[in-house]
Amino acid sequence: MSRPSATPGTDLARELAATLRGEVRFGAAERAVYSQDASNYRHLPLGVVKPADLDDVRTALALCGQYGVPVVARGAGTSVGGQAIGPGAVVLDFRRHLGAVLDVDPERRTARVEPGAVLDDLQRAARRHGLRFGPDPSTHSRCTLGGMIGNDSCGAHSVVWGRTSDNVESLDLLLADGTELTVGGALGPAERAALRALPGRVGELHRDLQDFTDRNLATIRQGMPSLPRRTSGYPLDALLPEHGHHLARALTGTEGTCALLLGATVRLVEEPAARALVVAGYPDEGAAADAVPALLPLRPLTVEGMAADLIAALLAAGPRPPALDRLPEGACWLFLETGGTTPAEALDAARLLADTVRRERPATATVVTDPGEQRQLWGVREAAAGIVTRLPGGAAGGGIEAWPGWEDSAVPPERLGDYLRDLRALLRRHSLRGVPYGHFGEGCVHLRIDFPLTEPQGVLVFREFMEQAADLVVSYGGSLSGEHGDGQARAELLSRMYPSEIIGLFGEFKRIWDPGNVLNPGVLVDPRPLDADLRFAGPVRPLPLALPYPGDDGSLLKAVHRCVGVGKCVDTSTGVMCPSYMATSEERHSTRGRARLLAEMLRGESIPDGWRSPEVREALDLCLGCKGCASDCPVHVDMATYRTEFLYQHYRHRPRPAAHLSMGWLPLWLRAAALAPGAANLIARSPVAGPLKRLGGIDPRRVVPVFPPETFTRWYRRHRAAHPAPVGARPVLLWPDTFSEHLQPGVLRSAVEVLEHLGFDVRLPSGPVCCGLTWYSTGQLGTARRVMRRSLRALAGTGLPADTPVVGMDPSCTATLREDLPRLLGPEGRPAAERTRTFAEFIDAYAPDAPLPRLPLDAITQTHCHQHAVLGTAADRRVEARMGLHNRVLDSGCCGLAGNFGFEQGHFEVSVAIAERVLLPEVRAASADTVILADGFSCRTQISQLAQGRQSLHLAELMARALREAPGA
Repeated sequence: MSRPSATPGTDLARELAATLRGEVRFGAAERAVYSQDASNYRHLPLGVVKPADLDDVRTALALCGQYGVPVVARGAGTSVGGQAIGPGAVVLDFRRHLGAVLDVDPERRTARVEPGAVLDDLQRAARRHGLRFGPDPSTHSRCTLGGMIGNDSCGAHSVVWGRTSDNVESLDLLLADGTELTVGGALGPAERAALRALPGRVGELHRDLQDFTDRNLATIRQGMPSLPRRTSGYPLDALLPEHGHHLARALTGTEGTCALLLGATVRLVEEPAARALVVAGYPDEGAAADAVPALLPLRPLTVEGMAADLIAALLAAGPRPPALDRLPEGACWLFLETGGTTPAEALDAARLLADTVRRERPATATVVTDPGEQRQLWGVREAAAGIVTRLPGGAAGGGIEAWPGWEDSAVPPERLGDYLRDLRALLRRHSLRGVPYGHFGEGCVHLRIDFPLTEPQGVLVFREFMEQAADLVVSYGGSLSGEHGDGQARAELLSRMYPSEIIGLFGEFKRIWDPGNVLNPGVLVDPRPLDADLRFAGPVRPLPLALPYPGDDGSLLKAVHRCVGVGKCVDTSTGVMCPSYMATSEERHSTRGRARLLAEMLRGESIPDGWRSPEVREALDLCLGCKGCASDCPVHVDMATYRTEFLYQHYRHRPRPAAHLSMGWLPLWLRAAALAPGAANLIARSPVAGPLKRLGGIDPRRVVPVFPPETFTRWYRRHRAAHPAPVGARPVLLWPDTFSEHLQPGVLRSAVEVLEHLGFDVRLPSGPVCCGLTWYSTGQLGTARRVMRRSLRALAGTGLPADTPVVGMDPSCTATLREDLPRLLGPEGRPAAERTRTFAEFIDAYAPDAPLPRLPLDAITQTHCHQHAVLGTAADRRVEARMGLHNRVLDSGCCGLAGNFGFEQGHFEVSVAIAERVLLPEVRAASADTVILADGFSCRTQISQLAQGRQSLHLAELMARALREAPGA
């Protein structure tokens, strides 16, 4: 019973917080972050609940029912139709505390999972028994089983292992009225009779469902098309007797509108021990689609299609993956995977498939057996959902925005070629572009389209195309959605696919389960219009900008709209992105969450304070500026740059935090300390150090590095006086970055030793230099520009040729010169950026044939996050190979120190948690004779302070050591 006199927001939040063990978040930041999924839509929820256990779920649903507040269940928030958001609803986020794989039964080949269990976690648990869950959407590293069940997810292998609905054994359900029941399995007459006879609401539910089915058998049989991929509407045909009256399958794909999922038992399949990949090339996508029916009888594990325009989008977004060299000649490719109990068996199946490809139609085929190459090729396919959101072209090469909507249409596979040709023609008639790709083996096509949604008439174009596309797919006997469900994007169009009688039955089915319309209202039944609630609609607050955003037409709004919610940043299993989210698991600390907050700030409604917003400041406070998102995000959301912009605007003409003055101006303080390093060391280790740290906003648990007795530049002058450069040696400029110059001069001295050994004349700039990163990262852009310009003058003052290479030793400083210098100074900074190299890049390019010292040792490498994101590491690997080093690169991402971040008050715990994820355990586990390589000053500092006495080396230090230890040295 509802409480009409209550104020839903405050009173419900208060009661939930007092009752639940989990987290209750009704603040502006959380509402903004959860207002979008991976669709085109925006709905501000009333609040967010992260239940700690199933009792929290029960209580939260009951309280929301009492207050008349709708409830939306959410997994990873990657739904492309708008199913994971709801206006004025309470969002239940199941990921945080209800994500366990409870049990794997290898005998029965089943698994028990909680609704928030991530698919990859299930796969890891099942793989120990030689099993796996069949469906595997491209978001497998973060999508949850609850979300997969809600949307009936499929993935690349559904051609052989089916959709989620084909792999569900039973579902544990919570109804809106508090009733709990488990459904699943085929039901015979005796089981149906027993269920009808149950007392209370459960028996009433079964009676209503059985009567509903029996009364409408003919309508359901005639009105539900038979397709390998049909996830539009409710799967009422699962209730038919010939399908076993299977209630679990009837509820899979209902998009959270009928019941909340408390748990599930799913079926597992045998994991092939070996795999091979056939890549078949065709002249166009129509020809590739036409070839599919002849290949299906050979039972490939996958039949995935992607055309040349997807590759073009990939190449426009970033560097060319080496695996693309394995693509055979063609303009569209099918990925055909085979499996076997042995590599030879998988290879034989692949060869048979490749022979069939070549025989059936004019086509080329390549067989790929190397697992690494297969992973790289599949990585291209899995990144497609993000890649194709920016089509090649646009201003300054920034790409043309493309959006979901007509995302997953499906037709009978034998009609796919003609459908694709007609779909391309429809796009041309509307002057739209898109990149079709997807599950050709089941006739399912993914497509992002450059709908002009930000233009005045763009919404009309969107609606007209969607309606005509719906009519087109129906004319082919197809489905509006063959994966991921309908949501707000397509539910309004269901009446074009189904007769009115079926639409009526959808409503009746929903009311049997949820008569009060509490669960995800406005989705599937009585849907909201497809062109309402678009996240691009609404006000845009005209805020001043300091940075250029050339790839986004100078617009920060367009830049943050790069984020379409695919959620790679909430994958905690691997990679650089996003370290603070990996430590906190808070959505507002993910790249996606921060992008949502910035978008809401620019909109000016839920986040009304503009650049003064405390919500945005708090979310960005834990952004390490690692730049991992700029490289690892499929659409290159660059949160480090957006953070710099925000900090500049937020503190403009306002007092700054103490850490911005201590750590931001650190180059100046280090130069002062270098005048009396002994006294500086004495103060740093005296009782006065604690108050000084607090005054400077530095965490008291951080140890101030020891100041060396001599800076590098002083050593260099003495060295050059004693050892003049050989006549005719090629000059190279060494950049004495602030941290190496004043804190670890041994790195620069080692670089001089190695470069002179290789025959180069090492020079320094004509005066002190600094890349300006500490000022840039804290948003002190005016000072950063002045520092950068002064450094450029010092480079120009050497009298050396303008193309003399500049070698940077610290990756953060080198990345700043390479990327941020031209961003801040424009054309003035480009020449220096273009001639800046890392130490390894310089040796690889300018001394490719020089004999390097052999050092056949074991090593592990912590790659600096800026090097990963901006500079790359291919040259490092080549140089290490020339040295004979047995190196393993850690998949650790940012070390957690990130320049000033880990020193600032309030960041210590997060900094340590990031380091403890991979880096510190790996360093502690390494044997005493294993070399720990870390080119970044921050990385070496974090290791030395937290890894129990272990020390790490720059590559230059290792090479210099090898030179000294070489015979005859």
